[in-house]
Amino acid sequence: MSLKNKTVLVTGAGGFIGSHLVNRLLDDGAKVRALLRYTTRPDLGNLEFLAADKKARIEVMRGDLRDPEAIRRAVNGCEVVLHLGALIAIPYSYVNPREVFDVNVTGTLNVLAAARDAKVSRVVHTSTSEVFGTARYTPIDEAHPMQGQSPYSASKIGADRLVESFFRSFDIPAVTLRPFNTFGPRQSARAIIPTIISQALTQKELRLGSLTPTRDFTYVTDTVDGFIRAATAEGVVGQELNLGTGTAVSIGELVELVFKLIGKKLPIVTEEARIRPAKSEVLTLLANNAKSKAAMGWEPRVNLEQGLGHTIDWVKENLNAFRPAEYTV
Repeated sequence: MSLKNKTVLVTGAGGFIGSHLVNRLLDDGAKVRALLRYTTRPDLGNLEFLAADKKARIEVMRGDLRDPEAIRRAVNGCEVVLHLGALIAIPYSYVNPREVFDVNVTGTLNVLAAARDAKVSRVVHTSTSEVFGTARYTPIDEAHPMQGQSPYSASKIGADRLVESFFRSFDIPAVTLRPFNTFGPRQSARAIIPTIISQALTQKELRLGSLTPTRDFTYVTDTVDGFIRAATAEGVVGQELNLGTGTAVSIGELVELVFKLIGKKLPIVTEEARIRPAKSEVLTLLANNAKSKAAMGWEPRVNLEQGLGHTIDWVKENLNAFRPAEYTV
């Protein structure tokens, strides 16, 4: 199946991954409808980074995932729904777990109900490797048990199970993608890689949390390619699919690689506010991506060092978007 000339709804289109996905969809000839959460600011979020001619081709709709009427209007007339909209900051989920649950679970319910009634041909739902919690075995395949080690991960487990229930109960043609740690240009400093880079470029020391957890980092264009394949591949409906490289590094090793690429080394200070509660910390995330390779021919093409180079260049050009001296949940 091709997405050319198809009307595709992207929820969370103004976010980090969403904006890159919109760009790819436009390159592929899709008709893109972008759902952005309404605020009093008229900006387009990360869609502002797209070329002017591309922005002109986007149909922008504003609304809240928690509003079923707004979601029905957004889905109406679409053939494919790519559901990325969510509250994703784990520290924020400790502060406001109810809001995170409402957006991530109720919002997903609204998307699924609207997609069912509109009879869309494909729904791609965005999960997260955080649903697995600390690995019981590695590499982590799709059969790994789920563990709600933060309110955020619990909300995504609930959303994932809703997708499964709509597939089984109503034959919704849904696919669940489970990206491990995506990184790249436009990502905010609420994520570890832009945090390290922005501090390394501007500060006299790095202020970080734990350096021992290991993560599997996937460059954003590879994650986006996974979404396109999940939206178009045959035989993937009803499946859950990991997107990860199959290689993991510790946060400490990641810092050393950034130092190498930037050409400087700074002292590291542990900041207690950045450390997760002990039983909530996820120690190891390492993907088994064999199922995605077999089911839809997906595999990562950009390695960690290449992706970090691209990301460092972008952060250098957009330092005004960061507040490296501050910590924001």
